Amino acid sequence: MKWSAFIIHLSFFCLLIAAPLNAQIEPPNYNFSLDSLAVFYPGQKLDTMTEKHGEGELMEKKGKTTLYKFYVAHIRYKFPVFVQINQDNTAVDFFARLPTYFLHNIFHQSLINRYGNQQKYFLQENNAVYKWTDLENFTLTYSGTCTITCFPIYFAGSARELPNGHKSLLEKMKL
Repeated sequence: MKWSAFIIHLSFFCLLIAAPLNAQIEPPNYNFSLDSLAVFYPGQKLDTMTEKHGEGELMEKKGKTTLYKFYVAHIRYKFPVFVQINQDNTAVDFFARLPTYFLHNIFHQSLINRYGNQQKYFLQENNAVYKWTDLENFTLTYSGTCTITCFPIYFAGSARELPNGHKSLLEKMKL
């Protein structure tokens, strides 16, 4: 009987000590802003992208379309963004491979705050795809998944009307 009373008192004492601790946990994407990706949205100029994110790496040139790879970097993250540019040096679509240490809930909520609820949603096992289709001149697609935690996979945007014979990066990335 005395041993169990000791354990109860010890547990209560530990609870009192731990209660006043004010530990703040900040997710790795706490300072990420969708504005850093807006420069890659369809209709944006190549000059604006290079001004903000440096010279992109030329990945491919096919006909009148050129594929560039840029990096979005900050103190806590760095990830690639692929952008297809047309002959007018304007973005047609983009594909960003988001860091897995970003938190899905925060990223998805920031998309909802900016663009409203998604118009399409697809779930297969632990993978979800969200699509915003009623934006002015383009569509946005976001995918996230859950294992032990939930995290983003990619974020992509495409012009509503692609040039003839043009495949979006999202279509090219499909397996």
